[in-house]
Amino acid sequence: MKNDRYEAMLTPFAEGMDTRTPWSDYPRPSLVRESYLTLNGAWDFAVTPEDTVSEYGEKILVPFPPESRLSGYNDTVPTGCAMYYRRYFTLPEAFNVGRVLLHFGAVDTLCSVSINGKLVGEHEGGYLPFCFDITDALSDGENELVVKAHDELSHIYPYGKQKRNRGGMWYTPVSGIWQSVWLESVPTEYVESLKITPTLTSVKIEVKGGAEHKRLTLEESGIFYEWQGACIEIQLDEPKLWSPESPYLYRFTLECGEDTVRSYFALRTVSVGETRGVQRLKLNGEPYFFSGLLDQGYYPDGIFLPATPEGYREDILLAKRLGFNMLRKHIKVEPEIFYYLCDLLGIAVFQDMVNNSDYSFILDTALPTVGFTKLPDKLRHRNKRSREIFINHSIDTLDLLYSHPSIVYYTIFNEGWGQFNADEVYEIIKSHDSTRIIDSTSGWFTQKKSDVDSRHVYFKPVKLKGDSGLPVVISEFGGYSLRVSGHLFGDNNYGYRSFSDSESLTAALEKLYLGEILPIIPSGVSALVYTQISDVEDETNGLVTYDRRVVKVDEEKMRAIMSRLYEDFKECTSRDE
Repeated sequence: MKNDRYEAMLTPFAEGMDTRTPWSDYPRPSLVRESYLTLNGAWDFAVTPEDTVSEYGEKILVPFPPESRLSGYNDTVPTGCAMYYRRYFTLPEAFNVGRVLLHFGAVDTLCSVSINGKLVGEHEGGYLPFCFDITDALSDGENELVVKAHDELSHIYPYGKQKRNRGGMWYTPVSGIWQSVWLESVPTEYVESLKITPTLTSVKIEVKGGAEHKRLTLEESGIFYEWQGACIEIQLDEPKLWSPESPYLYRFTLECGEDTVRSYFALRTVSVGETRGVQRLKLNGEPYFFSGLLDQGYYPDGIFLPATPEGYREDILLAKRLGFNMLRKHIKVEPEIFYYLCDLLGIAVFQDMVNNSDYSFILDTALPTVGFTKLPDKLRHRNKRSREIFINHSIDTLDLLYSHPSIVYYTIFNEGWGQFNADEVYEIIKSHDSTRIIDSTSGWFTQKKSDVDSRHVYFKPVKLKGDSGLPVVISEFGGYSLRVSGHLFGDNNYGYRSFSDSESLTAALEKLYLGEILPIIPSGVSALVYTQISDVEDETNGLVTYDRRVVKVDEEKMRAIMSRLYEDFKECTSRDE
């Protein structure tokens, strides 16, 4: 059955989309090579319950998931069926040296990849990138690439907000390839990854792979450093710090034998510390007030992916234009281009881990809503394999995003979904990345270990009760709904309070922020996450419509509200004379 509800919703970004080679921007901004060949575009496509495919009867536009309008297929993949993708490619002459790597941004959920009939690799999990060395399977001239993907929406694997029977807070699921597919040529010894750890005056760069001798050149100054081994620490004269207000990036070129890559870093730190007797979040050693928006990363025409990276850019710029300095990326990992744009444009990111395991409306929503927010979690989510997958996926997420300065905060569990042994998982996450703030349990079911006191408030006034001795983060609140005729996904509506026009919505937000939030800032509130930046399917509680065409609030008034919060925070955290 075609996804007809999407036919009427098209974002502005689709109007300028290159339909021959969409998403041709370099997909890995943190490690750039000259060799690059995108495989995005039209692929042969088939959906079948069989283990093999005899005929490709459809075309699909990669990298968009088959359920999306932009894919051209625009249909649900039936349960029990496999997706087969096929395309042919010929390598550029420059690729005929060293090794050839085939990259996938993400494929949901299980896939196997063949080149010229030879299996080159398999992968599990639908949110993270992976690659295969395909050199030995290549032939001269044209090569056949076949991807077999399978997605049963198994809760063993991270799945986020996807649900077969979408509705309310659950959304249309995606399957198969949903991020860029691309090739690069590398020498036999090549740089596999960089791990960049900054301070306020220096940066430590760890290089995995590549030749022993290395030379790093800072592009702006031309200053270079040479060393042997995997790691270097560089002291910066007159350091320029990164913040949402001043997102300065140091760009560099790294030469390792025959391999040359370009990357960047930023100087910034994130910490927790006491200011005037209250625990606060700190950016670059100073108390900092993070005021942000929940960002679920859904688009009506591409579902998991905007038509172009401009969709990400405009969401970030809208948030900043409204006065916000942070986005909470909610239960989804985006293509790396998103995080690069956050680094470049200057917005902090609170990144969620992607939940797996089953959701219980009674335990995870109903009881906490009426006040039962304390619950032991050692016996929850008891499937051993599912637990291992969650932890491994979380660690892989940390590794993927480690070098992005915009990432300042991680959420492990949200509202109890898939929660288990939160204290032990906190220790695992914190030991793997001690440079970020860790929110163990966003909303409720708090255990003993977390860097913050994280609360969700929707159905009652925002107040602080009790002192946990931790910085307070209102990690979800608001959710005010305004339905804009002509820009709706359907007839259903999901929100927490409803308003009829922009003026009344803006006035209600002013009352919420200045009447409820402002008075509790002196008591320890360090961060806010309003729900949410955009409408998502039935949810009409965004500050912009789902198709990104109508901003629902008065932009000038929103900026004034945010300025008042920042000024008040600065006043109550300023150091004593």
